[in-house]
Amino acid sequence: MTFAVQSATAAAHCKKGQRLIKKPLLLVGKEHFQDDVFKIRVSGGGRVAQIYAVRQALAKALVAYYHKYDDKQSKRELKNIFAAYDKSLLVADPRRRESKKFGGPGERARYQKSYR
Repeated sequence: MTFAVQSATAAAHCKKGQRLIKKPLLLVGKEHFQDDVFKIRVSGGGRVAQIYAVRQALAKALVAYYHKYDDKQSKRELKNIFAAYDKSLLVADPRRRESKKFGGPGERARYQKSYR
């Protein structure tokens, strides 16, 4: 499966609150973040890239929340759960678009050369 370059970014903030998330992360379970509120802003990229960015931001926010307000053991367990399921929940895809160079229409393609 090939992925296009994904340039979407998402910022997530997690804090205590009264609301219940309608679709919680099934991996962690509802009981871990029943009384937490998530605020997520997404910008850039397409719809699929934004979905992946939100997914990753939510996972990273949960890990950061457990690091700040809970013990390190539960944070480590949470990281292990996410890593066992999908490593991309915690680690961003480093691939970026290669920049265009002179002498051609794109990154690698060159203009055709004529000898006569």
